[in-house]
Amino acid sequence: MTMPTFATTDLSDQNPDAQVCDPVFQAFGGRTSFSGPLTTVKVFEDNTLIKQAVEGPGEGRVLVVDGGGSLRCGLVGGNLAASAATNGWAGLVVYGCIRDADELAEQPIGVRALAAFPRKSERGLHSGQVGRTVVFAGVTFREGEWLCADSDGVLVLPQAPAAG
Repeated sequence: MTMPTFATTDLSDQNPDAQVCDPVFQAFGGRTSFSGPLTTVKVFEDNTLIKQAVEGPGEGRVLVVDGGGSLRCGLVGGNLAASAATNGWAGLVVYGCIRDADELAEQPIGVRALAAFPRKSERGLHSGQVGRTVVFAGVTFREGEWLCADSDGVLVLPQAPAAG
């Protein structure tokens, strides 16, 4: 499922109440622009729930990962990015780190994260939650809202804009 691509600048101009993330994210992944309905997962230094999510059907959605802003391990690496791309995810926004940056760049998926860091997460370390409202980078992310990311930033709207 391919979602239409919109420029965040245009969406921001057309929707003054749109939520716009603080400029804290770096672009990883093979696509600089991506958009789709968002789904959330909240974890801390344990990527078990992220792995479960990206191994399921993405259906053009964006996985928003509240990793607590931890810079101590990578939550998404090459294998998970490949699974996400294969299973139809439009992209991932990670409030935490990724690893395998070169491998992510080869995948046809958009990825935003705070940084790259080589240490892996520890599975089974912490529990997490799926589908809850999460807040980071100045934005409240709610299941089903619509996220758009491009070179200018990350923006969230209550619903998909009309294709025009």
